[in-house]
Amino acid sequence: MNQPPPQLAVSQLVFTQLLSSTRRGARLARLLGVAQLRSWGAPQGLTERAELVVAELAANAVLHGCVPGRSFRLTLTFDASPGRLRVDVTDARGDRWPLIQPPGAAPETLHTGGRGLALVAALSDHWETLPYPPSGKTVRAELTTPNRG
Repeated sequence: MNQPPPQLAVSQLVFTQLLSSTRRGARLARLLGVAQLRSWGAPQGLTERAELVVAELAANAVLHGCVPGRSFRLTLTFDASPGRLRVDVTDARGDRWPLIQPPGAAPETLHTGGRGLALVAALSDHWETLPYPPSGKTVRAELTTPNRG
């Protein structure tokens, strides 16, 4: 009669870390993200793409989402069976949402920056910005491992 409760299989692995809104914090987000994905046994190709996505989103959080005295949050959610990774970077500036340069924008409208989200869009399957109440935002990118036919 005394049977142990059934164990549920963990399908999603989650890592979350608060980081200082500094260049050092952005670099640490990239390094911690790569180390975590490697410890989870994520495929190399997915880890390499995620490294660039985390680096860009963390840099944007530091450059455009910084509020003095407030940190940004990196969250990785990895579902190994379908090879799906979600990268969330949350900052305190909900009043400043990211914009991506439209394809074929005239050269005179391009600035020295603003191309990082085009890289995120190219490396991820989907990205979006979500409100993070009460006053922040989360930029989310979803990446999947291509099927090995």
